[in-house]
Amino acid sequence: MPICTAPTYKLEELNNIFIELTAKNCNQRCKNCYIDFPMTKNVKDFIPIELIKKTIEDTISENLYCIYLTGAEPMTHPEFNAILRLCLKRCNVCICTNGSFLNEKKIRFLSRVESEGQNQIFFKLSLAHFDEIESDKVKYRGNYRQTLFALKTLSRYNFNSVLSIQNFYNLDKSVLLENFQNIFAKQEIFNTDIQINCNHPSYEDENFIKASLKTDCMRGRTLTRNGVYTCPFLAGDYRGRCGSDFSNFSKTISAETDFCATCSKNNNYIFTIG
Repeated sequence: MPICTAPTYKLEELNNIFIELTAKNCNQRCKNCYIDFPMTKNVKDFIPIELIKKTIEDTISENLYCIYLTGAEPMTHPEFNAILRLCLKRCNVCICTNGSFLNEKKIRFLSRVESEGQNQIFFKLSLAHFDEIESDKVKYRGNYRQTLFALKTLSRYNFNSVLSIQNFYNLDKSVLLENFQNIFAKQEIFNTDIQINCNHPSYEDENFIKASLKTDCMRGRTLTRNGVYTCPFLAGDYRGRCGSDFSNFSKTISAETDFCATCSKNNNYIFTIG
């Protein structure tokens, strides 16, 4: 049997920082989430705002394009609004959310926050299928309607969004695109791009691509309470740890996990929006 050697990826330029505002706190439980949640929903593991301030100071010379606020659910952080304003002073911000907090009042507030400066707020939400029942089977009941409502309201306030399609059913990409574009037209959803990601493969998958040209770890790093990691998938995983903070961190990683296989098979960015 041939030996499978994991590819090595080098950080070419630090354009994106993913900040894990919370690792385990979420108000929902998506069935296919890669996070191993505890039984309780009240985990208080929020990242200190002081650590975010230090990261912005440590990366002041880097060519940052976007800071991604991730989780679990980032909008559960008690200091979310202050963190958002802090990050917006540095560069664009993308909020990666399940959309449950995005009612009209909150979106109107976020529109005012964005107008305070020159940088933009983007949003990234996700579905698994263009059919409501099939999508909610993978996510949670009500997610489909909740997500479309959020996208429609964000569009009305001229926000730019990305809908990430987790292709759990392994459908043809053209079918997914056509159906979602029809839904967007019917719902009057504009300024929203579609990003389709393949289902989770492993290193034993014969279609695994070893020489991917586009992976998030080549353009970004993830900040958590416990240090710097290669990407949100590997936050908290010792195999993805790059250092304690952004004053001194590793720029080369060995892509040895099944999550790395997912990124390589997609041959495109999974977490970044462009």
